[in-house]
Amino acid sequence: RSLVGGDGETHQGVFDLAFLRSIPNMVLMAPKDENEFRHMLKTAVEYWEGPIAVRYPRGSGLGVPLDAELQTLPIGKGELLRPGKDVVLVAIGTMVNLACRAAEKLEALGIRAAVINARFAKPLDRDLILEQALATGHLVTLEEGVVAGGFGSAVLEMLAAAEVLPQVRVACLGLGDEFIPHGEPDYFLARAGLSVAGVVSRVRRLLKPDGVSAEKMTPQALAGQSGGEV
Repeated sequence: RSLVGGDGETHQGVFDLAFLRSIPNMVLMAPKDENEFRHMLKTAVEYWEGPIAVRYPRGSGLGVPLDAELQTLPIGKGELLRPGKDVVLVAIGTMVNLACRAAEKLEALGIRAAVINARFAKPLDRDLILEQALATGHLVTLEEGVVAGGFGSAVLEMLAAAEVLPQVRVACLGLGDEFIPHGEPDYFLARAGLSVAGVVSRVRRLLKPDGVSAEKMTPQALAGQSGGEV
């Protein structure tokens, strides 16, 4: 993970996505679990068109089953892990598992959240993200890194370029513009709203601006309202 806890504040990897994303022609991946990590390593070894990087997490894996055969992932393609009509959670790396757990909690509250495993911070899966953003009218990005210049910023830039922000309300969850001191990663993630409770709370606020119910917050109803919310 980007937050390294016991390794100390000089070893935090929270800026990796942000500074690598600025390099021209860079391909930037981050796996959701140890199985996908293996596929990304194969993808990187076979990629000869330019620089490529895998932002892999520190620590133990999730314990997911491992595929018998490695696959080469299509560059710049994410995956829709869960359908939903009210909001789409677009997560990368270690935050994909959190997004799935938050979506389950939201469903218990009557909010159907789609979940996208972005896989790539650069290039983004523009078609998939735009499709789900316009279908739900609400989008939340999740990253274990700084929002400034990071994955959430990349999604916002893409949505702005597509001129859909008046129709889509956006919130970006990630770490603040600061150096993270030594400490337990879960503490700093929770402080940034990157916990199940934090994500659920942020989604509920995004769906109910000015007291409007989630049921009324369709893309059509949002047309003409203010743009993305960070």
